[in-house]
Amino acid sequence: MGLYVFLGLLVLGLGLVLAVDDPRYCLHEIVKSDERIRSHGYPAETHELVTEDGYVLTLFRIPYSHKLQNQNKPRQPVLLQHGLFSNSDCWLSSGPDNSLAYLLADAGYDVWLGNARGNIYSRANNFISINSPKFWHFDWHEIGTIDIAAMIDYILPETGHKQLHYAGHSQGTTVYMTLLSVRPEYNEKIKSGHLLAPCAFFEHGTSPIFKLLSPLVGTPGGMWNQLLVDTELIPHNNLINRLADNSCGTGSAYDSVCKNAFLIFANGGYENMNISSMQVLIETHPAGSSSNQGIHYIQSYASHEFRQYDWGIKKNRQLYGQDTPPDYDLSLISAPTYSYSSNNDALCGPQDVDTLVAKMPQLIEDHRVPLQSFNHLDFIVAKNMKELINDLVVERMNKYEN
Repeated sequence: MGLYVFLGLLVLGLGLVLAVDDPRYCLHEIVKSDERIRSHGYPAETHELVTEDGYVLTLFRIPYSHKLQNQNKPRQPVLLQHGLFSNSDCWLSSGPDNSLAYLLADAGYDVWLGNARGNIYSRANNFISINSPKFWHFDWHEIGTIDIAAMIDYILPETGHKQLHYAGHSQGTTVYMTLLSVRPEYNEKIKSGHLLAPCAFFEHGTSPIFKLLSPLVGTPGGMWNQLLVDTELIPHNNLINRLADNSCGTGSAYDSVCKNAFLIFANGGYENMNISSMQVLIETHPAGSSSNQGIHYIQSYASHEFRQYDWGIKKNRQLYGQDTPPDYDLSLISAPTYSYSSNNDALCGPQDVDTLVAKMPQLIEDHRVPLQSFNHLDFIVAKNMKELINDLVVERMNKYEN
């Protein structure tokens, strides 16, 4: 049943692509990341940067902690990067006592929250209209090699540092590995990297989304590839948010819908979820993305490889000079990097993390969450994520400062 529930939501999301232009769904009606930060007493800043290909990206910043009053002391910058369909609010939704952004600020860090092209906070390009398919002609390769690089190059001179710490969740880990393997000079700019639910290989993925979509878009050239490429996938709109909120609320009559939908992320159930955190997250999620990002992940599942986007033999030869896309060379990642993964992750599970670890011999530590029920989304909304993940991330960053 979970498969059909998700498929129905997916079709609904695709059918409502145009709804994001309706005034009822405008961004000014939601509580933005900087407003959330200030509501808890922390200072917040909003920064915009323009990438080399014209995308206008929004960064939110917690420059210091009001608890420490450390604005006049040295503060090491940290960049936090969200996953697929997400945005900077994922690092804030559990509040100051649990969310990684606040914990890092209270540990004395200068915290920056990234937003990839195409999500609700980065929906502009200086050269291309958002209504053009050309706007959506990107996937996580461009987010890694262009967006993350631009964020790093903006943050470092802004803060007067030569290096920053990095933490990413899900796609936030994919883009990190993509950047450092394609543009290895950026390894020198990373003081430490922290990969929460690392996603590179998907051969053993158990989520129904893989089996459902792999025959449709797992290999290039089919009708569905041509139909879905270069479009916005599951945009933010009030209807989907209302459906999710009603399904995932405490005591909801539609609780089974929410649980079945979570088969995407876990092998059953969501027992660790903080419902209050999830309800906050739903306010700005799903945040929108290019369909190419999802297709690229499905290609990875079908090919069992971590490699660039497959456009078919003809275009591959034009772009890459070979029939198949080149692999990302993970041996080129030299920045101190830590992995944090879980057993109950239906997207980036333990066997595929094993493959990743084997291909990254320079990985500092491979941490597996000891709680067997911990799943892919628990890294962001679990009631026990502070003790199981976030405290550990802060502790490891601190080692590089001490």
